[in-house]
Amino acid sequence: MSEICPKCGLPKEICVCQDIARVEQVVNIKVDKRRYGKKVTIVSGLDDNIDIDDLAKTLKAKCATGGTVKKDGTVELQGDHVKKIKDVLEDMGYQVNG
Repeated sequence: MSEICPKCGLPKEICVCQDIARVEQVVNIKVDKRRYGKKVTIVSGLDDNIDIDDLAKTLKAKCATGGTVKKDGTVELQGDHVKKIKDVLEDMGYQVNG
């Protein structure tokens, strides 16, 4: 017997919570300058329903760079990758500011 999603009430195999969360939220992208003039791209505004670790892994692979997931739910990527990240997130169905 399959598990039932507590939010939408559908079986886990056909759960639509992540798809709905993706469409409803607005993701912010900005570039911050750190020590020694290094740039960091920050992706914020992600909902708790999204698997942030998986999203960060995808973004790091698409940008061919390192990065991390912070405790406050933001993703930080090394370098200035605003255009590339914006294109990737829009292809995934997110609304993007920045």
